[in-house]
Amino acid sequence: MLPRVLLLSAALALPLAAQAQAEAPDLLPGQWEFTSTTTVEGDMPIPDQNETHQECLTQDEIDEAPMTLIEEEEGCELLEQDVSASGMDYRMRCTGEGGEADIVGSMSYLQDRAEGTMRVEMTTPMGEMVMNTEIQAERLGDC
Repeated sequence: MLPRVLLLSAALALPLAAQAQAEAPDLLPGQWEFTSTTTVEGDMPIPDQNETHQECLTQDEIDEAPMTLIEEEEGCELLEQDVSASGMDYRMRCTGEGGEADIVGSMSYLQDRAEGTMRVEMTTPMGEMVMNTEIQAERLGDC
């Protein structure tokens, strides 16, 4: 599903889901390849995480995406969001289980590709951590 894929890296930090009510993302249906690279800065050494996978996106999934791009989970507050056909920017704050996280994300939709970033600044019982994720997506062709 498009939201899961475009915000794949968000799942590494804190769950996100949606309140956006905008037009559909400017993306073409078809077979897509998604790549995310996450680096973590902090007191604990955590290796970089790279993930790549392919998925077929239908026009229906793209059309439904504005309703499911950013979802507030329990303990999270959506502070800002700007969603349009060409992209999205958002800022959230989450608290719980002895920690707090500030999340800033941005995604650009460019018909046959998409790119974005997400920065999560966390205060945890293990100390301060900053997680940076870069997301690249490319349409490979028809499904």
